Amino acid sequence: MDLKQFENTSALDMSLSAEVSERLKNAIEKQGKASLILSGGRTPMGFFHQLSQQVLDWEKVTVTLADERWVDNAHKDSNEKLVRENLLINEAHCAQFLSLKNSAETAIDGETELEAALSEYGKFTVVILGMGDDGHTASLFPGATALASGLDLHSGRSCVAVMPTAAPHERMSMTLPRLLNTECLIIHISGENKQKVLDQAQAGTDATELPIRSVLQQSQVPVTVYWAS
Repeated sequence: MDLKQFENTSALDMSLSAEVSERLKNAIEKQGKASLILSGGRTPMGFFHQLSQQVLDWEKVTVTLADERWVDNAHKDSNEKLVRENLLINEAHCAQFLSLKNSAETAIDGETELEAALSEYGKFTVVILGMGDDGHTASLFPGATALASGLDLHSGRSCVAVMPTAAPHERMSMTLPRLLNTECLIIHISGENKQKVLDQAQAGTDATELPIRSVLQQSQVPVTVYWAS
């Protein structure tokens, strides 16, 4: 794990934006397209705004999410709404967006359609994950009945429906093997509490206790942690 520490979130946002935009540009130059997988929440808001101002061929970039609440994309809790309002603006207004939420009534019912949609994408360019105080990442929550399926590296699955034990809304989450199928994997966190969780995650090995361990302790793709105090 490569840990990049910053004195404040503004410095982190600028550095992360520069890193991600450079990787997207390189992928477009080499492959004619790029993909960016994001996480919701308050932490990435400043980064989204910084990245939205980067000049690149955004129409060749597909943006999607590591996880989504099973709510309408106009709902206040929708990660898609967050991304559309804070990233898909300015220079990035013409990026393509792949929604994890489809017309199915439940996330479980929506799995098959989303699996088909995700199968059209090979290795991602950049995946950026967050981390909760409970050690969850994407919607791979400790205690969730779908956690084992979501962490199974041999499942052959790209997504899994999740009902958190202590958070609202049914969710759709990309699985661990799908998230690891990327050129670049970044964990974006801020604050002393997240630093403590990160230290705790590194000190043990039980991924069912702290699912972020499954990301930190795998050997498939290098992990860079961006952390600001």
